[in-house]
Amino acid sequence: MSTTLEGKVVLVTGASSGIGEATALALSAEGARIAIGARRADRLDSLARKAPGEVLTLDLDVTDQESVRAAAAETVERFGALDVLVNNAGVMLSGPIEGADTTEWTRMVETNLLGSMYMVHAALPHLLERKGTVVQVSSTSGRTASANSGVYAATKFGVTAFSESLRQEVTARGVRVVVVEPGFVATELAGHITDPTMQAAAQKMAASMRTLQPEDIAGAVLYAVTQPEHVAVNEILIRPTDQTR
Repeated sequence: MSTTLEGKVVLVTGASSGIGEATALALSAEGARIAIGARRADRLDSLARKAPGEVLTLDLDVTDQESVRAAAAETVERFGALDVLVNNAGVMLSGPIEGADTTEWTRMVETNLLGSMYMVHAALPHLLERKGTVVQVSSTSGRTASANSGVYAATKFGVTAFSESLRQEVTARGVRVVVVEPGFVATELAGHITDPTMQAAAQKMAASMRTLQPEDIAGAVLYAVTQPEHVAVNEILIRPTDQTR
């Protein structure tokens, strides 16, 4: 038996496109009041118009601790609580380690790993109060590293490690921790890649299979957060049927 999200408050990061946008819409459709944050704040207005429920838009940069704390505070000020955090903001800048532009490494670590940690830190007091849920959007790269995605994989392995430690700290206090690990999803993520060879490889890979859609991941998140309170779905690995590794 699943539970309803009616009246629950959800904060979604990286909500301006892809998985974040689809998840925000799916949870809103189930009755949640949603706070949606992203750096591309202009894009959030169109999402807010599409969402059936109450929406708060946030100009949010997860790499900036002040911005993160303000987003959590503004959400609670507006809605009076915070029940679910969906940590979705991320960048994927694939490329070989040899000769890499290490500023891209810094950007991935700051966004994917530290940003996720900062959000948890800011939201946790509120989630503990409500016996809420943390959803960490990771990747298949968080369980299997491959050539040319070393740093991206390192950030996602880090998310998994941090999430398991968090789970052990808070689960007995009623906060559930869910790690969602998507395989190849049709989003803008691969569009961030600056290496032309890697960009072409990503496009070729996407063309070779029936990729997941953002809505597929949103469905997995919805499943996890609507379980009865005594049920914790800690990990969801979700790949396209056609993806072999």
